[in-house]
Amino acid sequence: MKVGIVGMPNAGKSTLFNALTQAGAEAAGYPFTTIEPNVAIAPVPDERLDRLAALLDSSPVVHESLEVHDIAGLVRGASAGEGLGNQFLASIRETDAICHVVRAHSDSGVPHPEGDVDPVADAEMVEAELMLADLETATRRLDRVSKQAKTLDKDAIAERDWLTDVVAALERGQPVRSVPVPGAVDPIGPQNLQALTSKPVLYVANVDEGEDQPPAALAEHARSSGDEAIALSAKIESELAELDGEEAALMREELGVAESGLDRMVRAAYSLLDLISFFTAGPGVEARAWSLRRGGTAWDAAGKIHTDIQQGFVKAEVIPWEVLIDCGGYSPARDRGLLRIEGREYVMQDGDVLTVKHT
Repeated sequence: MKVGIVGMPNAGKSTLFNALTQAGAEAAGYPFTTIEPNVAIAPVPDERLDRLAALLDSSPVVHESLEVHDIAGLVRGASAGEGLGNQFLASIRETDAICHVVRAHSDSGVPHPEGDVDPVADAEMVEAELMLADLETATRRLDRVSKQAKTLDKDAIAERDWLTDVVAALERGQPVRSVPVPGAVDPIGPQNLQALTSKPVLYVANVDEGEDQPPAALAEHARSSGDEAIALSAKIESELAELDGEEAALMREELGVAESGLDRMVRAAYSLLDLISFFTAGPGVEARAWSLRRGGTAWDAAGKIHTDIQQGFVKAEVIPWEVLIDCGGYSPARDRGLLRIEGREYVMQDGDVLTVKHT
């Protein structure tokens, strides 16, 4: 899962990146500190996997990971190439979701590019630049597809009609994700468009120490477009990331911060992308977490593990992780009839432990 961290200059993007990945991206109080997108792989902690590994004596333990892209600040006019706009917009296209960092703190030592701190106005400025870039791309593609549609090609006609709605929505200031893709449209069409505003957005309000909720106006702004908003202090999270586990826990207790920014952001990102986690584990073999789109089947899950396993799929043994823990292992669970045999059409549930039997 690739998440791109975007926002205006000095919103706290690189500081948050440091907190999430401990990768040490340079952070300073001036625009364009990040020239090339920083990329880091951050493990996604999951206590369920750790408990399964301990029970089953599994080794190694492989957590799911989050690929975090720290993309430099977008300024007004980025869609027309202002700042380093074209380069950064191209970087956003490579991600699955957008983490939009919005300044909501009052540190006067960090200059604001627009002068005043206004979280909703800042969010709208960045979104406007993304929509302008999409409008240019969609208009060009609509022109090409409209010519193809004159040959009465059904796929071209369906895509032309969809693109017409997309362009109209963008001209109204609505993102591409607000326009459903009809079933008649070949999936290749939306993929070719690579719309920036087709991606789900997680708004992260970079708040002052002691704040734990995003500004109400920003939260409502996120809800209005079907997105989510959370709050964290990038500065505090960055400081906590430099401490060892025990020291960080003590500091969090003193600050009243129950969980890490990574945990909160990952949970919100999973919800935004409609992902679940399933596990594979066994005595003497690795315990591993895998992500899967909600609604995915045992067949889909087998393909995540390995294409050969998917192709040779015979059946799946499935058990919820907490039931396996309560039983004390596979053998007791099998004796109690709690280790189910499922076929390839079984819809995976969050927390399922899966063993695929294959040829």
